[in-house]
Amino acid sequence: MAGCACALSGSRVAPPGRTTNVGLNVVTSFALFAASPAGAAGSSLPMLLPLLLIPVLYLVMIRPQQKRQKQWQEMLSSIKAGDRVTTAGGIRGIILSIKDDAIIIRVAPDNIKMEVAKNAIATVTTQDAPPSGA
Repeated sequence: MAGCACALSGSRVAPPGRTTNVGLNVVTSFALFAASPAGAAGSSLPMLLPLLLIPVLYLVMIRPQQKRQKQWQEMLSSIKAGDRVTTAGGIRGIILSIKDDAIIIRVAPDNIKMEVAKNAIATVTTQDAPPSGA
């Protein structure tokens, strides 16, 4: 009668001295097998994320800075005597002469001559260009 009750309830009774881990092993291995492809794809995305960000950072940050640097270098190479310049410190003047790594400018109210480094030039306004103010 005990055998009939077990058969009707659907559970298995292990013989004495043996355990039934077969059902648990099958379910566990099926779950691991089913989760394996999704887990592998999901775990590779965080590893690929830094590699995907490198081109984005290049396009957003590095490339525009390189373009600005190139324009600034071209501006410095094209300056000539008579150009109006503004230094990085905010001093405005007119270029009198140009040396290798420095320029001499004349500052307005008292016609003071100052020697400043070429790298300190922030902007150049040639005499041919109209004033930006109205």
